[in-house]
Amino acid sequence: MAAAARTAPWPQHQDTITGFQGVGFRPVSRTPKGSPDTPSGSLGPPLPRPAALRPPRRRSPRAYRAAPPLGPRRRRRSRHGTGLYLTMAAAARHSTLDFLLGATADCNAVLKALQPIFQEQGMTETVHNWEDHGYLVTYIKKNGSFANLRIHPHGLVLVDLQSYNDDMKGREEVDQLLNKVEDRMKELIHGNIKRVKRLPAILRGGVIDRYWPTADGRLVEYDIDEVVYDEDSPFQNIKILHSKQFGNILILSGDVNLAESDLAYTQAIMGSGKEDYTGKEVLILGGGDGGILYEIVKLKPKMVTMVEIDQMVIDGCKKYMRKTCGDVLDNLKGDCYQVLIEDCIPVLKRYAKEGRMFDYVINDLTAVPISTSPEEDSTWEFLRLILDLSMKVLKQDGKYFTQGNCINLTDALALYEEQLSRLYCPVEFSKETVCVPSYMELWVFYTIWKKQTDI
Repeated sequence: MAAAARTAPWPQHQDTITGFQGVGFRPVSRTPKGSPDTPSGSLGPPLPRPAALRPPRRRSPRAYRAAPPLGPRRRRRSRHGTGLYLTMAAAARHSTLDFLLGATADCNAVLKALQPIFQEQGMTETVHNWEDHGYLVTYIKKNGSFANLRIHPHGLVLVDLQSYNDDMKGREEVDQLLNKVEDRMKELIHGNIKRVKRLPAILRGGVIDRYWPTADGRLVEYDIDEVVYDEDSPFQNIKILHSKQFGNILILSGDVNLAESDLAYTQAIMGSGKEDYTGKEVLILGGGDGGILYEIVKLKPKMVTMVEIDQMVIDGCKKYMRKTCGDVLDNLKGDCYQVLIEDCIPVLKRYAKEGRMFDYVINDLTAVPISTSPEEDSTWEFLRLILDLSMKVLKQDGKYFTQGNCINLTDALALYEEQLSRLYCPVEFSKETVCVPSYMELWVFYTIWKKQTDI
């Protein structure tokens, strides 16, 4: 688009931060460079421009991939609505115990002290040792459980134990073994241990996946206790999982999108209560969970048009996310709203051609990509196209709201702000930082408006 290549003056902006709202967050977007899914330093081959799909909210569409359906399932009534339960399957329980010593380690002495603990469990021992690099010892049990003991000469001793018996008895046996290792190390090293660290066990290969990464690559374990809904649409995998803290959580192709606890997200992307929607024309791009539409309809707008490409997202959310969407998705048309099941790009182009204008445009399609190479990433091209088309249907005094990304992704956010200077018309912007409960990280939201020119 030739008009998009014009360079407008650097947009002016304002910065605000909203205090932590809802549940406090702790240290689950997306695949960073050099992740196990891609070669080091690579983001993999680009996907086609995602104009024809609804990208996951928190992940760049470059990382989009449909997740396979979960395993064997049985249906029954559930207090959470759907009754989709999964039969239990064996999962590996990975336990760890780390010792950081205050001095170099006598590797041979540590090995001799700990060997009897594993041998009395009937475990077969294999010892690997390297000059100047310490020991790696593996212990294997007949039932397939195993332990790795890594002794580094510089003063780091690591124990990893993987078992497949996740009942109470099995967990107690693992805890008892690790307790013995910890006691023996304290006897051997006396007061020269700087830190002992035992992390909660990680369940690998479980039917219910509780682990999701934050946008900046940290791992969080959610308190998921039920798979409420799991279906594949033509565009993405759609899961709704139940969390004890956050209620039902919508997850699209492996990305946490929105939980029933996340009113803070919806309020932020609507302007944080500072806007008067009474009698206004509003356009929502995406928003298939219905949260934005539900909240705006309460504010007596003239007409709200929501454009969502994936009917199955709407179908799932209107059944199992009703605390978020209420009854607004039960019908695609209401007194002051309509929902179009279409790709938003042709709709925006059509509205621009017809000269239709809106007081507010709310982009709930995708987060700012984590890639910092916009020339190589089709997602940046997609975002610029959405921005340009949205500005063409936005009234001169209108406002455009969108999410940004995690506050820690400063390079990606700065690059997004740079893209705002490349639109066909000059714009200004402000940004706000909000704690979205289920994201467990601070999230940045943008308000963009056309720069007023002197006549």
